[in-house]
Amino acid sequence: MVKAIEWKGDSVLILDQRLLPLEVRYIECREHNAIADAIRTLAIRGAPAIGIASAMAVALAALQQKASYFEGFYRAIKRVMDTMIATRPTAVNIQWAMRRMDTLLQSNHQLDIERLKAMVVEEALKIYQEDLEANKKIGEYGAQFIRDGASVLTHCNAGVLATGGYGTATAPMLNAKKQGKRFRVYADETRPVLQGARLTAWELMQNGIDVTLITDNSAGWLMRQGLIDLVIVGADRTTLNGDVANKIGTYTVAVLSKEHGIPFYVAAPTSSIDFNMASGDRIPIEQRSPEEVTTIQGVRIAPEGVKALNFAFDVTPSRYVTAFLTEKGVFRPEELKGLAGGQ
Repeated sequence: MVKAIEWKGDSVLILDQRLLPLEVRYIECREHNAIADAIRTLAIRGAPAIGIASAMAVALAALQQKASYFEGFYRAIKRVMDTMIATRPTAVNIQWAMRRMDTLLQSNHQLDIERLKAMVVEEALKIYQEDLEANKKIGEYGAQFIRDGASVLTHCNAGVLATGGYGTATAPMLNAKKQGKRFRVYADETRPVLQGARLTAWELMQNGIDVTLITDNSAGWLMRQGLIDLVIVGADRTTLNGDVANKIGTYTVAVLSKEHGIPFYVAAPTSSIDFNMASGDRIPIEQRSPEEVTTIQGVRIAPEGVKALNFAFDVTPSRYVTAFLTEKGVFRPEELKGLAGGQ
């Protein structure tokens, strides 16, 4: 199984997802700015994965710091953390990971700098390992909803490539396959960057799962024809009331699911829940370059000079969510507040 990111001690290997599925190539990042650039340009994407990448960026920066006293060391690392947070504003995992790093440093300010460096690296690897274990648990809890013979719709990519490994939305699918269930997955292509076509379809095929690629605007018609039994998507940020920010088009799928009486599940680790934000109205929605809409893989498909809007995410209100599949169990939107105490 490919890895989206890997710690190498003095560098970080990032799978360049912009080239998939035609080419598998890794970027070797030897300093934090290279990782920040990889996040901004979508070489690595997916909320859990970019949280891990940001933590590893801080670890690299810590190892490279020359400061011999805490105040200088902390100021330098804080600048790195601020840089990582600014790369992509919607996904909460970067902020979550940076808060963990910040708390670690401030709680251990009395320690020797070399010991602090080691602790920062340990924390980054811990964040990576925790995500991998969380994904496996999501798979265990979520597989029960995929019955034998079911058809599952998913949107964007919330698989191995979006996480530390195993995936979130794909985790129940992988687990269901291990259980011997036969089922089909329909993957939305996910314009404008085609994560569903390039990444999800590729991942599922690599794992021997029956997958059919569809255009985004086909989902409603498939539902109308009775071809979809359930929907599983990932999340970039979930607020305390259960509103969900995810890849643009998720809201549309959720509304269609409600209209057709189809369960709509959100698979996400608790690290993607923003317990400090009351509702989705406050989630910052990233807007990306219009060129992602007017071109595909560098080939222009629209008139020169045409205006284009490119919202990277949308927000699905909690009333459209059947349940959340997390590493701590399955929860209805109104039950998420009960998880806040453990954070």
